[in-house]
Amino acid sequence: MSEIIIQNLLSPVVLFFVLGIMASLFKSNLKFPDGLSEGLSIYLLIAIGLKGGIELSHYSIESVIGPIFGTLFLGVIIPLMTLIILRLMKMDLKNSIGLAATYGSISIVTYGAAITFLEKSGTTYEGFMNALVVLMESPAILVSLLLLNIIEKNRDIPEISYQSMKFIPASAKLIDKEVIKESIFGKSILLLLGSLFIGLVLGERAVPTVKPLFIDLYNSVLILFLLNMGLIAGKRLPEVKKHGFKLLLFGLGAPLLFGSLGVFVGSLAHLSLGGSTLMGVLAGSASYIAAPAALKTSVPEANPSIYLGLSLGVTFPFNLVIGIPVYYEIAQWIVF
Repeated sequence: MSEIIIQNLLSPVVLFFVLGIMASLFKSNLKFPDGLSEGLSIYLLIAIGLKGGIELSHYSIESVIGPIFGTLFLGVIIPLMTLIILRLMKMDLKNSIGLAATYGSISIVTYGAAITFLEKSGTTYEGFMNALVVLMESPAILVSLLLLNIIEKNRDIPEISYQSMKFIPASAKLIDKEVIKESIFGKSILLLLGSLFIGLVLGERAVPTVKPLFIDLYNSVLILFLLNMGLIAGKRLPEVKKHGFKLLLFGLGAPLLFGSLGVFVGSLAHLSLGGSTLMGVLAGSASYIAAPAALKTSVPEANPSIYLGLSLGVTFPFNLVIGIPVYYEIAQWIVF
């Protein structure tokens, strides 16, 4: 296990992330232009979607139905678990919803780093896993915001409890068009779904066109993105410390809990060692792109320094350094 963690620590993507954190903590004047930061995010979303669509075109629906159901299950259960845990920790409703959406959704870059880790270790994985990234991005946002919508429409329900879940008044408006629009047609989901669909329709015909930019250069662009993420994470770390030890503990414990659950679900869906590891990474990661974009519009009262600071300043580096190797070890124990 220690050798795997050291190997992951010495990878270029992790080292450049650490360089970004150091630059931020030491008040360096290094910064990325806003346009470049946005462009790198768009590139990663398109690249993952295209690769997922192309790979998915090689499989029949029968071979992917189990993993698809497993992914949707995780996308629903993780935000519910997060909400319950945080409410037991006495966190207010709006910030609990913010973290439920964030931790139920996924980190594209953590997933990309996990793929690099598997490739370096010579571990194969199912090509359709890239498609599952898209499926898991949206359900958690929808579930979290719909839960908030239900509670807000019924002000007399102050806490999450058995009594509050026992019935939902007929007057409750369960579906909000703006919530659905933000969750499905937001930038991240739109790019992932659109790129996935294009890759699925074109299949191998798309490879000669997309390979030079979106496949060959992927790991190099990921390094640039992680350098920028390190700069941002370094600024967010002090904000997390302001909110107490319990929140910090959640940021470290949640990925292990949800990641282990993801590996277990992946094994039940008959995924390989690499596939189960990636399922664990999806479940154990936290979003700092799609979920915050939805929360900014739908739950403006939620504090970005909490959900962004925790996901980007604590869970993201934890997964990058320790989480990915741990999920791999758990998958080795469960799958073999």
